[in-house]
Amino acid sequence: MSLSVVVAQAQAPADTASPTAQAQPAAPTQQAAPGQQASPTLPTTPTNPLPPALPQLGINPPSAAHPPLTSGTPATPVVPAPAATATLPHDLSPWGMFMAADIVVKGVMLGLAFASLVTWTIWLAKAMELAAAKRSAGRALRRIEAAENLSAAAGAAAGKNGKLRGAVGQLLSAALAETRRSADLGEDGIKERVAIALSRIEARAGRSMARGTGLLATIGSTAPFVGLFGTVWGIMNSFIGISQAKTTNLAVVAPGIAEALLATAIGLVAAIPAVIIYNVFARAITGYRATLSDASGEILRHLSRDLERRQRAVAPAPRSASASSASAASAVSAPLVPAE
Repeated sequence: MSLSVVVAQAQAPADTASPTAQAQPAAPTQQAAPGQQASPTLPTTPTNPLPPALPQLGINPPSAAHPPLTSGTPATPVVPAPAATATLPHDLSPWGMFMAADIVVKGVMLGLAFASLVTWTIWLAKAMELAAAKRSAGRALRRIEAAENLSAAAGAAAGKNGKLRGAVGQLLSAALAETRRSADLGEDGIKERVAIALSRIEARAGRSMARGTGLLATIGSTAPFVGLFGTVWGIMNSFIGISQAKTTNLAVVAPGIAEALLATAIGLVAAIPAVIIYNVFARAITGYRATLSDASGEILRHLSRDLERRQRAVAPAPRSASASSASAASAVSAPLVPAE
């Protein structure tokens, strides 16, 4: 029953339409001329996108919530807000990158810088010590070679105050002391004991001269890996910054990578000179020990000549004593001849 009433009201004349429907003007239509087919009309932009609704159906008519579209005003494009971009630091110098680095990377850089300082300190101290020792040993070796015996060699190698100094002076002192202590012993034993004492002095002098060079070897072998640790830590922080900023902009990762590479560079600066200086000192110490070995050989030569001279000086005395005793015995054993 209600459905039929609604249909009847929908077919009612225009005078019974709702006031809202009467207030709306009819859209103009174009009629085709007689004898011509009606051309299809292009769809036009409706003035009101929503059709009128019948109030009898309980639907409210269009209101201001649905404004009509106008073709005169173009739609304004919505521009998305620009993403926050990280900016590169203004100071990209080594000091600026050091100050902007992470605390771990700073610690690595400071440790490597201290290792480099230790390397150059050892180089300066050992270079001066080794140069003075080689010069003193070479001068003493030349004086020993020019001497006639061991005592003269000790006097020539002594300083202005008459004291033997340096490694060569210790070699001469050991040889003289062993000769005095073994004056009543055999020659072979004296030579053997002096040779043992000289070899121990050479080894002790070589160890003393090589003291500190082991630290150079340690720095040269570990500094690159310490710098690599700083590099890995800096790159890890860079990727963490990328994940937090949610952007792949190079400006976000560039500072961390620069700091990491600076740690690697400082590690190489500390390692390369340490390796070179260690090799130079190793060769120089080998040459210094060779000089001491030459001095030991000259001391043993002087000692051998002195022992042989002493043996020859002592040998004639027993022969003359035996000859006098033999003549006395023959005189005693000879028969007495009566005097006429």
